[in-house]
Amino acid sequence: MQSSFASKMAPHEEALPDILMRIVAELHDVAYLIERIEPAIPSGQDAPLGAAERLMVMQGIDLAVQKARGLAEFIDTIAASVPEEFLVDVATALNLVKLADMQKALSGGSMRHGHSQPITRAAGDFDLF
Repeated sequence: MQSSFASKMAPHEEALPDILMRIVAELHDVAYLIERIEPAIPSGQDAPLGAAERLMVMQGIDLAVQKARGLAEFIDTIAASVPEEFLVDVATALNLVKLADMQKALSGGSMRHGHSQPITRAAGDFDLF
């Protein structure tokens, strides 16, 4: 990734604050997806995990959500102080992202509102990958 303080934006370069804010949005989406796992963990007599193991899993889920949100807030705060003139070429970094939806969101190709897997999806819907 190369950076430049050029006054004109080349077609392959983007303002770093914009890129960082797209990363923030993806981190918030990750936190949301992790949170949705918690209610799916069975409890009671049919649970495959004992009470202690289930508590450890729940604590791990909570920690993952807190870390994702913490990273998002950290990057958000940094992005606010980065000048718009600071440009970077993200082409190489985007090529390393394997999920097509995430690659599109990070490239600025779509302004996704909401989450990557909204709650309103019908039961039984799934994506093949």
